[in-house]
Order: sequence, then C-alpha cells, then structure tokens
Amino acid sequence: MLEARLQSQQRSSQNGRETSLWSSGFGMKLEAVTPFLGKYRPFVGRCCQTCTPKSWESLFHRSIMDLGFCNVIQVKEENTRFRGWLVRRLCYFLWSLEQHIPPCQDAPQKVVESTGVQNVIPGRAPGGAGEGQVPSHVKREVQRILGHIQAPPRPFLLRLVSWALLRILNCLFLNVQLHKGQMKMVHKAAQAGSPLVLLSTHKSLLDGILLPFVLLSQGLGVLRVAWDPRTCSPILRALLKKLGGLFLPPEANLSLDSSEGVLARAVVHAAVEQLLVSGQPLLIFLEEPPGAQGPRLSALGQTWLGLVVQAVQVGIVPDAMLVPVAMTYDLVPDAPRDTYHASAPLGLWTGALAVLWSLRGWGCSRRACVRVHLAQPFSLHEYTVNARSCWGSRQTLEQLLQPIVLGQCTVVPDTEKVQEWTPVTRPLLALKEEDQLLVRRLSCHVLNACVASSAVMSTAIMATLLLFKHQKLLGEFSWLTEETLLRGFDVGFSGQLQCLVQHTLSLLRPHVALLRVQQGDLLVVLRPGPGLAHLARLSSEVLPAFLSEAVGACAVWGLLVGRVLPEGPWELQGIELLSQNQLYHQILLLLHLLPQDLLLLQPCQSSYCYCQEVLDRLIQCGLLVAEESRATRSSCCGS
Repeated sequence: MLEARLQSQQRSSQNGRETSLWSSGFGMKLEAVTPFLGKYRPFVGRCCQTCTPKSWESLFHRSIMDLGFCNVIQVKEENTRFRGWLVRRLCYFLWSLEQHIPPCQDAPQKVVESTGVQNVIPGRAPGGAGEGQVPSHVKREVQRILGHIQAPPRPFLLRLVSWALLRILNCLFLNVQLHKGQMKMVHKAAQAGSPLVLLSTHKSLLDGILLPFVLLSQGLGVLRVAWDPRTCSPILRALLKKLGGLFLPPEANLSLDSSEGVLARAVVHAAVEQLLVSGQPLLIFLEEPPGAQGPRLSALGQTWLGLVVQAVQVGIVPDAMLVPVAMTYDLVPDAPRDTYHASAPLGLWTGALAVLWSLRGWGCSRRACVRVHLAQPFSLHEYTVNARSCWGSRQTLEQLLQPIVLGQCTVVPDTEKVQEWTPVTRPLLALKEEDQLLVRRLSCHVLNACVASSAVMSTAIMATLLLFKHQKLLGEFSWLTEETLLRGFDVGFSGQLQCLVQHTLSLLRPHVALLRVQQGDLLVVLRPGPGLAHLARLSSEVLPAFLSEAVGACAVWGLLVGRVLPEGPWELQGIELLSQNQLYHQILLLLHLLPQDLLLLQPCQSSYCYCQEVLDRLIQCGLLVAEESRATRSSCCGS
C-alpha cells in the first residue's frame, strides 16, 4: 500500500510539473484551427466519375455536406426508450438490448443444393447414391467445410459484446466520430435492395471489431467480417464466427486439380452467394494486417472480392453496392506491438490481456480520437461494364518505358492509352486471367478512394513537424493543416491551437521530452530509440496529400543533377530551363521505380494525366513557372 501511495504521489507531481510547463511554455495564444477553408467542410470520398458516372450522380446531395458528426460511443438516456434515474445508470445495457439484430440464419441445406456444389458431387461420389440425392459422407464433408467458413450469429452474444465494447471504447478513446452525411448515403444504398460490400483499409486488429459495432449501432444489422485465419487462434476463430466472422477453409488453397480443393472452393462460392442473396452486409479488408511484410494489397481480400464479382457476373444477385471505408486513429492501440502478426496467431486470452494492458497504459489522460470514413457507394455492375469497355488498347508500364530505357524513343510516348501495372500475386480462387485483372484494378481503385477519403489526424501532423520542421510548433501546425486542406484532404481535429498541440504532444509523450528554455518557451526534444520509427509511421499518413509534389520534386532534382559539376557547389546558377518532355520522361521512370503500393494510382487514369497533374502541382506551389519556348514547345523554368 505504501508503494502504491508513493507511485500515485510521484504520478501526480509529474502531472503537476507538466501542467506548469504547459502554462508557462505556450502563453495565452487562442488561435483556433478550423477543419475547412471558407464556409464549408470539404466532402471527401466521391466515387470515380469516369468509371461510375451514374453512381456519382446518385446517393449524393449538397445538403448532406451540412450534416455534422456524431460520437458513436456517446450513449445517454436520450438514446434509449426509457427515462429516469436508474436508466441513466444502466443506459449502456439498455442500449445494447434495444439494438435491432435481424435474423440471419445460415442455411447449410441451401449450400448443399447450390448449383456449384451439385456439379462437384458426381466427381466425389461416383456410383454412389441415386440421382438427385447427396451421399451422406459428401453432405458431412460439405457441412464440415461450411463450419470452417461461418456459423450462425448469436444475438445474445452480439448484445453482450456490444455492451462490453461500449465500455471498453469509452475508456480507450475520447470519441469515435462518424459523419452523418456519409451514413445517410450508405442507408440510401442499403434501401435500394442490393447487398452492401464494405471494402476497408486495415490499420489495426481492432478494425474488425470496431466497424461492425459502429454499423450495428447505426441500424445496418450484423456485419459479416472476412477475417484472416493466420491472425487468430482456433478458439478466437470460433468466437468471431459466432459474432459474424468468415474464414476461408484451408482446403481452398489447394491446387486446382485437387478434389478436396475443388469441393472447398465450391462451398465457399455457395456460402458467399447465399450471404449476398440474404442481403447481409459484408466487410473485406483490402490491406494486409498491420506489421505484415510484403505488398500492401491483400491477396486474401482480393480473393473475397473476386467471389463477390463472380456472384454478380453469374447473376446470383443483379448488383452489389461497394462502399470504400477507412479508419484513422490518433494512436492505434496496438501500434507499438510489431510481433502479433509474426509466427503466433492472436489468442482469446492474449487479446483479453492486450485490452487490459491498453486500458492500464493509456489511462484517461492519453485517450485518442477515431474517425470512421464511409465514401460514396457505387455499383459493382456499372464499374464492371465500364472497366471492360476500355481494355482494348491498354499497355503495360514496362512496354511503355522499354523504348525510353533503350534510347529508341525521342518523343513522349502515347500515354493517353490506359496503362496497366501487372504485379505478381498468388492466384485467386480459380478465376480467369481477365477476372483476376478486373479484381486487381478494382482493389487498387477502391484502396485509392479509401486513402483519399481518410482524414489526417493531429498526431500525423505533429510527427511530421517533429521529424522535419519543429522550430515553431504553433505556427507550423496551423501552416501544415492549411496546406493539407488546400490539397482536398480532410483533417480529423479542430479547436484552439494551444489545446490541440497540448493534447497531441500528450499522446506522443513516450517519444518526446519537454524542456523549458530561458525565455520561458517550451522546447520539444525527440527521444532516441524505437520511438523515431513510430513517429515515422505516423508521419507517413501525411504523405498522400503531398505525393504529387514529392514525385515532381524528385523528377526535377534528377534533371538538375546532370547539370551540376561533380566538384562544384550544389547551387543553381539563376533560372534553369526544363523541357516538358524531359519532365514527362523523368516522371514516367519514377512511376516505374516507386512501389505501386505507395503510389496507388487510379487504374482509369492514364500516365499522361498523372504527369500533367504533377506539373500543375509544381506550378501551383511555385517551384516551376510555365513558359512557351520559341520553338512552340512547352517548357518549365525551375528556380
């Protein structure tokens, strides 16, 4: 008891010293940071007007931009049907009981009677049962495979977990914000009759639990989540399946000529078809789990998306509405742990201990904010038709750049044609090459929309300033926020500048040290060690907003390096004249060199359009000045 009392006294004295540092270090500046420029907040997440023009016009109205945010985890007496003193104490419990959970009974008999499974049965039981009958051992095998994939959701367990999550999330986070206008678009898409398929980024293992909770609280029913079986132990998989989780059976990865693999893939196809026919929403993660090595696009997520695409193409359902989703955190609770995705999967007790450790370590003073972003839904059928119609004249990026590398091309190649990058990934579930290309293009397109609609959080801006430009935190914080907003990206914070900086630095307290200088100012010093890598990961969230300028600056740098003498000083002698064709060539070479997971270019965007966009950004920021040369060729001057 004496040790606990001493620790509490030390903790309170440390908090008192930090409070005095804040009060004496930042003065009384009351400048406010607004999350928009002008009168309106930028509405991000519109679908592609080139690939889905009809969807771009529907489900969106100017009035939804005026709708504000709601805090999903803020449940009060008004959120229930009851009133009174006791209700205020039991509002979480009553709220979880009132959540509408529609019946979603999985039908094993319908899976057995599906066309795909029936076509496989003769090969599994030659000369077996009579015509039209399924042998008992084949039926048991189908049920066993179906048990690996899913289980009927348990309403009582769903309500119990929702009540527990509501308490845990209120301890972990200050708020979980959701834009009401985005939710209104998703509700309209659900009322149209087509099943919803949510395609999300993957920042944390908490995403697969938090997103179903958010959508259940908004009246969308039980969200079926496609989990990665490598990240969960068998006991945790059994629990997640009762909460609506889906898992691919291990037999689905067998070779195409394997009888077990053929039957497993047929059962998976039939299960997904029945899920879409019943209208249950499906969540697919297009990114690999955090900490995974390799490509950013998830092969497992593309597999699940390929099953949905095949179901629409065959005509099991006439259409499906795809919703890009993104989750952004001030701080991800499991971000410092890089070993949970390694060899050992996450177990039930391990996850419970991790939650308790997070609650103990974060406390009330380090609670972060979360933003859930729902982009504009679009029609899968419309995208498929428009995407296939423009594939006739595509070229790979390798074919485009080969004449330039070999010195056989002196003019800008025909970049108006649609370019296609062909990464090497593991084969999808028995898909044709054309369907695999369609799924890869669609995955890249949706992931680009998810990143573009993600808000930049205050910790990302602060980490960028601390790593690269941290002389004056207050002024530079406002400057970087305005630059982010000017590029069409949203930010996930607002309020008084001093309070924002104070809250952000308190979240980054394990990685920074606060020192008071003689003039009374506060000096922020980075702590050496693994905290620098953590700040670098946070600062990477700002990169998409400035990626075009970064590519253009590297292209200009590459052209100017050849004009400077090796032994001379690295300084420009006045104004340098750069040819537009040379800049195009240099940008194309960078597109070939940089990882495609970093660029995330839209497949419908030609290389010429991207090159022109990069030049426009460089001209807007003042690095280049466009001029017309005497030979009537466009050129740019670098200063």
